[in-house]
Amino acid sequence: MVSSPWVGLPTDSTTLGHHRFAVAGEKYVRALCLAAGATPVLLPSLQPPLPAEPWLDRLDGLLLTGAVSNIEPHHYGGAPSWAGNLHDPARDATALSLLQAALARDLPVLAICRGFQELNVALGGTLHQRVHAVTGLMDHREDPDAPVEQQYAPAHPVRLVEGGWLSDWAGAAAVTVNSVHGQGIDRLAAGLRVEARADDGLVEAARSDAHAFVLGVQWHPEWRVTDTPFHHRIFQAFGDACRRYSCKADRS
Repeated sequence: MVSSPWVGLPTDSTTLGHHRFAVAGEKYVRALCLAAGATPVLLPSLQPPLPAEPWLDRLDGLLLTGAVSNIEPHHYGGAPSWAGNLHDPARDATALSLLQAALARDLPVLAICRGFQELNVALGGTLHQRVHAVTGLMDHREDPDAPVEQQYAPAHPVRLVEGGWLSDWAGAAAVTVNSVHGQGIDRLAAGLRVEARADDGLVEAARSDAHAFVLGVQWHPEWRVTDTPFHHRIFQAFGDACRRYSCKADRS
């Protein structure tokens, strides 16, 4: 069994100074190394996207990260975007293309925050553009003026579905998670099964029954992953799935 599977991370396309850069959060890279036992491979996001298949032929898993940008609503038939909403068309194009190809070959996928929303959209689901503006839903955003340690501190409980992966890994019916998102799941895609909900009913995690390992979570388990056994277990399970995939993959 391969000791360190290769996991691809679609990058964000952002301007630094006068030029555009492909970037990925170091906390995701560290979580893959420390908790999943995987080798991170950063995948540049371009528009139009580079072909997915040559990448996936060499990868054992796909990690879809969070980001400061939100998915453009035309990808899920949503209303026009609100003024000031940050978008990254290159990330949208790359991540959604990669997801379709990855799901077709049953590549392990772990999708976090924006990544969970990308997974839902790729499978035909829709999003709330502003969760805090939806009647009955609470404000899931962080305080932008707070220190980062406070922004990523436990913020609210989520109820874990009995018999699900997350309840098994947590050994509990509920956990308290951080909350750093403005968008959220509206209509869950038909191919996904709920794994966790917030007390306001918002879907906080889901997995696919049609794939060996496809899991999306709305919170950020990568944050100081080694400090939280439950979050460490999520990445460990993902890493194990990537190792299993590598063993059966034919790369001849």
